[in-house]
Parts: sequence; structure tokens; C-alpha cells
Amino acid sequence: RTADRVAKQTGFPVISVSQSMQIIAAYVGATRHVLEDSGQILSRANQALATLERYKQRLDEVASTLSALEIEDLVTVRDVAVVAQRLEMVTRIAREIEDYVLELGTDGRLLSLQLEELITGVDAERELVVRDYLPGGRRSKSPQSVLAQLEALSPTELVDAAAVAKALGIGGGEHLDGAVAPRGYRLLAKVPRLPAPVVDRLVDHFGTLQKLLSAGIDDLQAVEGIGELRARSVREGLSRLAESSILERYV
Repeated sequence: RTADRVAKQTGFPVISVSQSMQIIAAYVGATRHVLEDSGQILSRANQALATLERYKQRLDEVASTLSALEIEDLVTVRDVAVVAQRLEMVTRIAREIEDYVLELGTDGRLLSLQLEELITGVDAERELVVRDYLPGGRRSKSPQSVLAQLEALSPTELVDAAAVAKALGIGGGEHLDGAVAPRGYRLLAKVPRLPAPVVDRLVDHFGTLQKLLSAGIDDLQAVEGIGELRARSVREGLSRLAESSILERYV
């Protein structure tokens, strides 16, 4: 009780140690956190890491399918919602593991490396998916506000593709089978050595991925900042991505 009162009155973190009850607790403001044995935390963290690996594998599968559908111009609202849903699930599990890493201190170094390897690129992918399918118009939301809406979804809402689609702003339950067209941010991000400002100009100029895929060298050179060498690099990069995505889906 004394530790709780001192933490609230001073605003400083306070640690209490009970020898008789063998409990160490940290008080920060009105929050009380009991420190557990490292072995118990590590056990839960490893379980969470195994779950994250399964979810990441499933995310890679649905993301690969989405890329193939984008190239074939067959994307539906449901396809986008499933990828956004998996990205959000992976992000939430990763944040839970980050808390374990923080609590483990030096004992969590290996766990931290495993986590970093699994989630590298996930945050960037989340934003690219949102930017690809963000509805246009003067009242359009920013990618950050859409990501915030996805984060605000409850666990029950997150498993509902219609709720995810609504948060993305691309429709509800009755629109899940409706067609949508990507702008091309996701695939352009996979083209080597292509700066973000150039990606933005390409998307602004062509508007959709399909127009980008059908653009020739001369069409690409019409965009500011793209010379012949970069135009060829973009053209060849998109062609390779299209070919590999289709092969992954059907072979």
C-alpha cells in the first residue's frame, strides 16, 4: 500500500519486495505490475513466438495470392480484407512478444532477434496495402487514420472480414465480392532501387496497377524523374514480379 501511495503521489516508479510472499511488484502511477520468474515469462513468450510463426506463414500465403490477383486484375474486397486482417493479427502478436522481451531484459535477447526476423517488413506492408486501396476523393482518409481504425478493432471484429473491410473504407459485408483495383504501391515497392518519391509519381501518373503493367518504356519516361535506364528497370522489375507471382499461384 505504501509503494502504491508513493508512486501516485510522486509520479516516480516504485518497486516493492515482499520476502515473506516472494513477490516483486513495480508501481507506476496507478498501475501495479507483478514481476514473474524469467522461466515462466520465457515459456509464454516461446508459445507466442510459435503462434506468430504460423500466422506469418499464413500471411505470406495470402499476400502472395493477392499479388497474383492484382496482376490478373481479379482482386475483390474480401482478398484485401484477408491480407489486412492477417497483417493486423501478426502485428498484435508481435507487440505481445515485445512486452515479454522488455520484461525479460538480457534474458530476452535471443527472443528479440527471432521476433525481428519474423516481422521485418510487416509495418511497411500494412501501410502499402492501405495506400493501394484507400478510397479517393476529397473526403478520403489518411493511411495513418485507417491503420488506427484497424488497430481499434476488437478481437471479435478482427476475425470478421466485413468489419475489416469497413475499417479500410472499401465496403461492408454486402460488398465483399465486389471488385477493387490497386494503385500499385505494393508491387512497385518490390522493384529494386526505386525511391519512394519516384513510386509516388508513377502512381499519380498512371493511377492503377493495370495501367502501370501495360505501360511501355516511352510511357514510363514521360514521368518526371524517370530516364531511360530507370524506365527499363521498372518495366523489367514489374515483368519479373508478374511472372513469379503467377507461377507461385499456379505451379
